[in-house]
Amino acid sequence: MKNEIGTLAGSVWSLLSDKGPLTLTQLKTATKATDFLVAAAVGWLAREDKVEFEKTAKTVKIKLI
Repeated sequence: MKNEIGTLAGSVWSLLSDKGPLTLTQLKTATKATDFLVAAAVGWLAREDKVEFEKTAKTVKIKLI
């Protein structure tokens, strides 16, 4: 599972690089991955200080640092 999360983290990074800030739902739709795997991949990137979270009144978007 660790390899799957790492691979998805790379895909998430690429998506954020190409499209800019996205919500978890948008990432889930774009990657066709489960909620758990998307959250784990975002956590992986956050742990490596690759992303930050942008909170608005209604949503939280993930963006590259």
